[in-house]
Amino acid sequence: MPDQDVRLQQLEVWLEEQLSILFSAQGWGPIPPATLVAASSDASFRRYFRWQADGRSFIAMDAPPPQENCKPFVDIAHLLEKSSINVPQIIAQDLERGFLLLGDLGTQTYLDVIDSANADALFADAMQALLAFQQLPMDAPLPSYDVALLRRELQLFPDWYVARELRSSFDDAQQARWENICALLIDSALAQPKVLVHRDYMPRNLMLSQPNPGVLDFQDAVYGPVTYDITCLFKDAFISWPEPQVETWLRRYWELAGGLGIPVHSRFEDFHRASDLMGVQRHLKVIGIFARICHRDGKPRYLADVPRFFSYIEAVLARRPELAELGELVGQLHQATKES
Repeated sequence: MPDQDVRLQQLEVWLEEQLSILFSAQGWGPIPPATLVAASSDASFRRYFRWQADGRSFIAMDAPPPQENCKPFVDIAHLLEKSSINVPQIIAQDLERGFLLLGDLGTQTYLDVIDSANADALFADAMQALLAFQQLPMDAPLPSYDVALLRRELQLFPDWYVARELRSSFDDAQQARWENICALLIDSALAQPKVLVHRDYMPRNLMLSQPNPGVLDFQDAVYGPVTYDITCLFKDAFISWPEPQVETWLRRYWELAGGLGIPVHSRFEDFHRASDLMGVQRHLKVIGIFARICHRDGKPRYLADVPRFFSYIEAVLARRPELAELGELVGQLHQATKES
């Protein structure tokens, strides 16, 4: 798009200025000829570019206002550094224009490299970083996962997936079921002990790095349910794991967290149930977000992973009879889709 080309030109000018300052301050001499290539993009309006020359590498973030705000990223990066969590160093910033110059944590995400052979080791590292995250004192000016936020997230499912993707709506009976489901999921989330929550702690946002992992995409952090991030880690948008393996990993995390004084449930069975219900809340939200990204932002590729999230939900439905009404509702939506 032309606007994006203008943004890129502005970013390049700003980047040259900041690198000149950095190279001069470090005594590195003149800036060498370099390449600037797209490093990644995500479901938001943010873009990332990698600058490379003579063995040095930096990341430039383009986060166009008013759609994006860099300040939470900067603030939370400084917060996480206090706990020695490996986050990108913020070298320069222009919050008004939405430009950041960052240290480069590497080119390989967990998603790029993880498989059944290395998953135990990689997730062990990810758990250690998450435990450090969760031990931070809750004294930063961050929002809480409150009733309003949980309800807004759940409402994405009927507003975008049901209404826009399925072109349908709930009848009175389905709406009543939906309200019961929301009440159950919200009550479960609010009843959990609170910690700092990343909100997108998944393989795509973890970099294979030293120390491992590098942690990205933390700008939406809040204080909220202790099961949220660990559930997110194993119920990813792009890769799935066998349920018995997930339970083993969850139990390992629960043991480690309890030993460190992180406020997890005293019984694993209660922790597992809370994780299941927290996961369902997130899965419904993500299905709605993927539909919104398609219909509002013109990025349909994310819809291909909606069936994965329904599979996660169905696995929980099979062991949580209290979610029977959600099972009925999902079944009705699937049936309506087949008939349309």
